[in-house]
Amino acid sequence: MSETHTFGSNVNPISCHAWNADRTQLAVSFNNQEVNIFQRDGSDWKLLDVLNQHDLRIMGIDWAPKTNRIVTCAVDRNAYVWTQDDNKKWKPTLVLLRINRAATCVKWSPLENKFAVGSGARLISVCYFEQDNNWWVSKHIKKPIRSTVTSLDWHPNNVLLVAGSTDYKVRVFSAYIKEIEQQPTRTPWGAKMPLGQMMAEFKNSPTGGGWIHGVSFSADGNKVCWVGHDSAINLAEATPNGPVVTKLNTEYLPFLTCLWINPSVVVVAGHSCTPLLFSAGDNKITFLGKLEQDQKKAGGNLSAMRHFQNLDKRAESESADTVLDSLHQNSITNLVIYAGDKESTSKISTSGLDNQLIIWDLKTLTRSMQGLTLN
Repeated sequence: MSETHTFGSNVNPISCHAWNADRTQLAVSFNNQEVNIFQRDGSDWKLLDVLNQHDLRIMGIDWAPKTNRIVTCAVDRNAYVWTQDDNKKWKPTLVLLRINRAATCVKWSPLENKFAVGSGARLISVCYFEQDNNWWVSKHIKKPIRSTVTSLDWHPNNVLLVAGSTDYKVRVFSAYIKEIEQQPTRTPWGAKMPLGQMMAEFKNSPTGGGWIHGVSFSADGNKVCWVGHDSAINLAEATPNGPVVTKLNTEYLPFLTCLWINPSVVVVAGHSCTPLLFSAGDNKITFLGKLEQDQKKAGGNLSAMRHFQNLDKRAESESADTVLDSLHQNSITNLVIYAGDKESTSKISTSGLDNQLIIWDLKTLTRSMQGLTLN
């Protein structure tokens, strides 16, 4: 079972989206410099506010559920933290990123006391609020990043950060900020964790493997999944003897995003336009199935004769049919947890270049998939 939503006359791609804590409001950017805040009313959406402080296209949005703050980043090299005033209007506070290239992705930490911003400046800005000066400042993680940071995800301990970049590498860093948090304790990734300490580094494949598009920590933080432009699913598991890496090449078009939905299952999506499920763990990755069955019916309810007559009137051929066998009609760029958490996700939302936002009920959709249950 799934819900499909579009947004009026707007036909622009959805570049990113985020939900508030109770999923009654949605922040979405239509591939431009604005963020639209919608209130859900059944199957309709009411526009509540437009956040328009950025000058260039927005690349990332994240909505902190506990503190009800939104962070955005954009090609204009800026990030803003948005908070609501007494009239429920959103007001921006500029973040001092200190970067000279586009900001590409942003993610709140689990405790929501800091966030990380990736950029084309070959660095990660770890941002936190400085009480004395009443502003958001940043510290940089630079070495050994050699190209644009494309994706980020936080470890559940609020300290470690995994980053994927266009230098074909995935790296686990310490993002410890001594000014606002206590000394971190040992993890399977290591014990020494000053800011910027690289805990692990993985090459997408011996021959490169393409840009990294999406990274995700598991619920316990002991596993990292990533996807790149080589259409493969990758898994790194932390062990006492060092991380163990597993790779599964697939027949699908390149993936753009991935997300753990329980301790052993990952959902991925991208240019193939439909979410796919994989089991990942114990040095093994296995394809489980698609989240949807083929949607298109040849000719619909028309007779074969009428179907070909219509094609002839439009001067088209059978091969000119551009309706895909999926709910999404273009690449999926965003995967967000809608209900649950990485330990047990019951619903996810996807958005993409077709201007659609789809909410997927995982419990219902997986009952017929080889007996798979997502408990």
